[in-house]
Amino acid sequence: MKFSRTTLEGVWLIELEPAQDNRGLFSRTWCEREFSEHGLNTRWPQGNLTRTHLAGTIRGLHWQADPHPETKLIRCSVGAIWDVVVDLRRNSPSLGQWEAFELTEENWRQLYVPAGFAHGFQTLADSTEVTYLMSEYYFPELARGCRWDDGRLKIRWPLPVTAISDRDGGLPDLASAVSS
Repeated sequence: MKFSRTTLEGVWLIELEPAQDNRGLFSRTWCEREFSEHGLNTRWPQGNLTRTHLAGTIRGLHWQADPHPETKLIRCSVGAIWDVVVDLRRNSPSLGQWEAFELTEENWRQLYVPAGFAHGFQTLADSTEVTYLMSEYYFPELARGCRWDDGRLKIRWPLPVTAISDRDGGLPDLASAVSS
């Protein structure tokens, strides 16, 4: 695996290095030793999967509040996503800034998102599948989120929005979400 820092401190883009032969390919997606060498989380008690039907669908922006904030390891195994992370860390010089990454089944990238960031994505292809490893169990009472179209963030989503859940469509703006 190749680990690359991003402009947001603590967020890493991880490129898988598949080995190919006449049968197909093989690649590690996780190695405790390599993650530990980069100072990254090595505990993943929960794994999640999403399958999204339509290109243009948005999921997010989500995070889990204290005392159980989540670190996520995200990979698109089928299709393609435009993955967005927003820095919510109170003392961070990049507070309120966002960065986006294209994760596809072809580019073999994973995104490491530490606790303290909101996360969401837009599907770029129909029938897209995304897997997540989570550093914490899910606590519904700690689930938080903010609007995907928050005017302060000015996230430039690449496609017109085709679908969004009622929950995500009704999330508050970022300022209201982080103050509650």
